[in-house]
Amino acid sequence: MMMRLGLIAIAAAAVTVSAASAQTPIERGSYLVNGVLTCGNCHTPRAKGGVFDKARAFSGGPQTFDTPTFTVKGSNITPDKETGIGSWSEADIKRALTEGLRPNGTQLAPIMPYGFYKVFTAGDLDAVVAYLRSLPAVSNKVQPPVYKAALHVDIPPGAEKPMTAAAMTDAVRRGFYLVTIGHCMECHSPRVKGRSDFSKLGRGGEEFKGPWGISVSRNITSHKTAGIGAWSDAEIKQAITKGVRKDGTKLKPPMGYDLYATMTDIDLSAIVAYLRTVPPLE
Repeated sequence: MMMRLGLIAIAAAAVTVSAASAQTPIERGSYLVNGVLTCGNCHTPRAKGGVFDKARAFSGGPQTFDTPTFTVKGSNITPDKETGIGSWSEADIKRALTEGLRPNGTQLAPIMPYGFYKVFTAGDLDAVVAYLRSLPAVSNKVQPPVYKAALHVDIPPGAEKPMTAAAMTDAVRRGFYLVTIGHCMECHSPRVKGRSDFSKLGRGGEEFKGPWGISVSRNITSHKTAGIGAWSDAEIKQAITKGVRKDGTKLKPPMGYDLYATMTDIDLSAIVAYLRTVPPLE
């Protein structure tokens, strides 16, 4: 019976990989950028009520990130040549995504999670670039970054180099990949002196202030009481895509539930499979 279930899981993953390869690069890029990557959270302006201003999508985020080492706003990543990335080559965009470097060599502030993007498969990296270059160019000049000290980049364990498309046939590895490019552990791991403590991967406890008040990132390890080890697959998916806890109460932002709701069920199942392997922490 266990062998049969394993074969079913492998077959399902293989179907997913096949379906992804059937998409055009722009379609795949759209799925990633508008879903698990949640790029709009930082790069799209907000209209009244905090909703995305879709007419100016990806032309620069509304919030300012002010830390002891930098003060920045989400950049204009549309193909506008003057205020966006329209003059950047494909190689320039890839280097920014995976190395955090602008075309002139200046380092991007690590609020852009390029330490997590090093794991991108070659095909997905191509797809993200293709999608960004297909966007309408929007003129919107964003204030330049201010750097106050040397920048530190956090790279989660296992994400130091690109994964292969073949690895996506394994549900747990696929889940790890999606959680990593979704930079989930950036918020769900504690920070010490401004640096992620990945020895406590997934333990949560970070505070996020906004119009919603203060929210605290949850423990998403496999711990049965402190984490989500006792949650069903459906309950974990409901938290990810609807922002609803196991007990039915609502979670607070800034987690991008609406964006995660666009993900396929097979991708969500892979995320759940990976989260169940995260060592339990109180």
